[in-house]
Amino acid sequence: MKIKFKNKKALVRVDFNVPLDASYKITDDTRIREALPTIRQILDEGGSAILMSHMGRPLQKLKEDGTINREKFTLKHLVSHLRRKLKTRVHFADDCVGKTATKKAAALKPGEVLLLENTRFYPEEEKGDAAFAQKLAALGDVYVNDAFGTAHRAHASTTIVANYFDSAHKCFGLLMEREIENANRVMKNPEKPVTCIVGGAKVSDKIVLLERFLHFADNIIIGGAMAYTFMLAKKGTVGNSLVEAEKVKAAKDFLKNAKAAGVKVLLPRDSVCGDKFAADAAVQVFPSNQIPDGWMGLDIGPSAAKTYGRTIRQSKTIIWNGPMGVFEMPAFAEGTKYVARSVARATTKGAFSMVGGGDSVAAVSQLKLAKKVSFVSTGGGAMLEYLEGKELPGIKAM
Repeated sequence: MKIKFKNKKALVRVDFNVPLDASYKITDDTRIREALPTIRQILDEGGSAILMSHMGRPLQKLKEDGTINREKFTLKHLVSHLRRKLKTRVHFADDCVGKTATKKAAALKPGEVLLLENTRFYPEEEKGDAAFAQKLAALGDVYVNDAFGTAHRAHASTTIVANYFDSAHKCFGLLMEREIENANRVMKNPEKPVTCIVGGAKVSDKIVLLERFLHFADNIIIGGAMAYTFMLAKKGTVGNSLVEAEKVKAAKDFLKNAKAAGVKVLLPRDSVCGDKFAADAAVQVFPSNQIPDGWMGLDIGPSAAKTYGRTIRQSKTIIWNGPMGVFEMPAFAEGTKYVARSVARATTKGAFSMVGGGDSVAAVSQLKLAKKVSFVSTGGGAMLEYLEGKELPGIKAM
């Protein structure tokens, strides 16, 4: 961070959109932990931090009487956790703009933190309203964007607010810097061979990413339900597996482009199939291109897992986005687990690995492998769009 924070009030956009249980206790504080180094540096240098974040989509999930469910979406639930982590005074403003927020921000002393209320309590936030952004900007002397997970949204607190600070008074936080640095490392200066692992349900969600990977990958591994659209493109039979018939041509074109680019595309040789989409489904393994009617592919099979694992372990740079199967159902989680362990093993042998996307991040976390991969991205959609080569509004505004 290029700014000297002594005696400055830093307005920091963090991503504290963390999951809470029924009694509003945090069930996964990863996003908070990842933001702590930035906050600590500001405080250690003699500055104060005014934190703004969203949580959930309160305006899309109103109560029956049409009002905001403040108890469910308030950031007040995070205050005690922040106090314990930062070991300093953490104040809370029950609004993010207006008299209370202005008064508490003005009274903030060096070394103290003020957490503002959920920015999405205002429709102006998601609309990217300039007047609302200006009110937020007025609270701080400098602006720090450390919320990579929301960098693909042109919202008031993530993008528009930056317009009210000149280049000497705004910067990225430490997390944001790391996210950009690591994404650039795998796209621009990767050590070969490069293996990109792409999973998930739909080809339509990932085709732009797949095409982008053709520019620098040596191997592209495909898993998840999207593999069955590729099986159709290769004239296979896929039973009742989830497919996008309208994307078969896109899958064919991609395979043709990959061949022309000299990129090896690995599709699952076999699949763990269920007779229904349920945790208690009957389970059987079939070749992925010969799945009988009444069965659906729900995970990569053991043969595919071994082939994928071998390729991953021979790689020097690995990008992983998306699960290999229905990871939340134990019967169909083994493929994702095998890939996670293979990525960790390759990393211990010297490969650089970056994991992004909710389910793949969940897999490495659940298997306690997060510290055994090089970098776990906090930005699912943002990382996806950045890897696709899109310009992210939150980054451009800085």
